[in-house]
Amino acid sequence: MASLLEKVQTLIAANLHALVDQALKTNSLAVIDQYIRQVEDNLEDLEDAAATIGGEVKTLKRKYDEFATKSAELDRNIDLMLREGKEELAVAAQSKLNSTTRLAETYKSQFERQQLEYQKLLDGKLKLEAKLTTVKQEREEMQALLDLAKSKELTAKTMQSLDNLMGAGDQDVARMAESIRARLDKASARAEMQASRLDEQMDELLERNTLDTQLAERKKRLGLA
Repeated sequence: MASLLEKVQTLIAANLHALVDQALKTNSLAVIDQYIRQVEDNLEDLEDAAATIGGEVKTLKRKYDEFATKSAELDRNIDLMLREGKEELAVAAQSKLNSTTRLAETYKSQFERQQLEYQKLLDGKLKLEAKLTTVKQEREEMQALLDLAKSKELTAKTMQSLDNLMGAGDQDVARMAESIRARLDKASARAEMQASRLDEQMDELLERNTLDTQLAERKKRLGLA
């Protein structure tokens, strides 16, 4: 269990900006896709572990309640036995009460310990799900940026070919090349507008992350974390 939580903490602490930078350098989303697969695999393991521990918590709580109820009943019976002068019965009942109380305390201790473990798993699950949502959004934006880059590379190659045609000496060919180039210029301008919108979206995301961090620090300082 500790190993699973350690893996989850490592994934939660992963630097998304570093992943994005690596993807940009390699011109590939493979590194982000690998991270997403790891998160999804660990989420599945985390959910299974949480279900198992959650079941144990319910069982231990039920047993604690059962023995706590028995202890309370024995305690009342001992008082009744003493009032009726049944000393021997009271001694036997007190012995049983002692063992029953010990069992109840044992189950209570185990229940509280497992409850803490269960809460850690649930917290880790929520954080990992949030990280997965963020990185998937980053991936979509990265895909758009990479598609835009490939489109610009293709446009640049086409422009070079048109430059060659325009210098070929045939006026009709030159005019056709100029017309095509004008259309490509318009398409490139549209692509640049799209890139600007993507940049704005990424800036908004980064700003939101900064705000979330600042609020988390403020909550911690106020004792609300």
